[in-house]
Amino acid sequence: MIGYSATIRSFAAGLFAIAGLAAATMSSAQAQAIGLAASNPGSLYHSSATAIAKVANDNAGLQATVQPFASATIYLPAVAAGEYAFGLTNVEELRVAVAGDRWYEGRKYEDLRAVAIMYPLRNGIFVRADSDIKSMADLKGKRMVTGFTSQKTIPPIIDAVLATAGLTQADIVPVQVPNVVAGANAFVEGKADAFIFAHGAAKVREADASVGGIRSLPIPNTPENLATIQKYFPPAYLKEETAGKNNPGVTDPIHVLTYDAVVAASTKTPDDVVYRLVKAMHENKAAMAGVFPVFNLFDPNRMNSDLSPIQWHPGAVKFYKEAGLWTEMK
Repeated sequence: MIGYSATIRSFAAGLFAIAGLAAATMSSAQAQAIGLAASNPGSLYHSSATAIAKVANDNAGLQATVQPFASATIYLPAVAAGEYAFGLTNVEELRVAVAGDRWYEGRKYEDLRAVAIMYPLRNGIFVRADSDIKSMADLKGKRMVTGFTSQKTIPPIIDAVLATAGLTQADIVPVQVPNVVAGANAFVEGKADAFIFAHGAAKVREADASVGGIRSLPIPNTPENLATIQKYFPPAYLKEETAGKNNPGVTDPIHVLTYDAVVAASTKTPDDVVYRLVKAMHENKAAMAGVFPVFNLFDPNRMNSDLSPIQWHPGAVKFYKEAGLWTEMK
């Protein structure tokens, strides 16, 4: 009798174990695998994608992985083709890709869609803290990273900031690099006097630690300078930066060229996947900021705006309308 009871208990335990394993397997199978295309490790987009992947995995029933590339210029066509569910970029890069303009001339990626505005992307021109370069005008005759063959959105930004001081790229000593990560490396290695990168990025903190301190050059906040930067980079605006532990290069309040970073998808990305990702982002700002502090600038109530001619993904529109956050487009 004792042996019989033990057998029954053992059999029952086995059934429970099998049932638990089956449930776990079903749960795992239900987590839809998706790819988030982003720039290389150390970049703002890679750190951002890592934060978004965490909340997607923890809260949206998705299995998100980050796929690094040299730049959005390279991976947006792959997102448009449906090879990746999402890609992180900025409003201007997305606009020219959709319109087939500038560096995308002759190649329209009209299937790309906006999903969410992440945060203001604040571009800094960084020099060593002890450098005699104090203003944009002081860059004349200095070695500055340029080229950006795999990151075409950067040259017009450099044109814009130099123009605020009456300079062009002909006034600097060019140091050719393919992307911003390579540019930061050139600066750290002593090959360049100035580099461009987004404030708050991991690579900026790395450069700051490597050279014993860096400093971001200011752009005077005037209507004339705003008009100048928008001539070269239409969605740009000037935003004040203040000192903080997560903002190396800033000791006193300054203004820098800024524009919005966005999550993009394509018409091939399923509506329910987009809906779940957007909902997870909206409800989990603290979790994203815990992974990457730049998300402290994320505004859950400003995740969409009129980005014409860019269209918004239907899955995102559904969530924004349900949440009372939808902005009617022109």
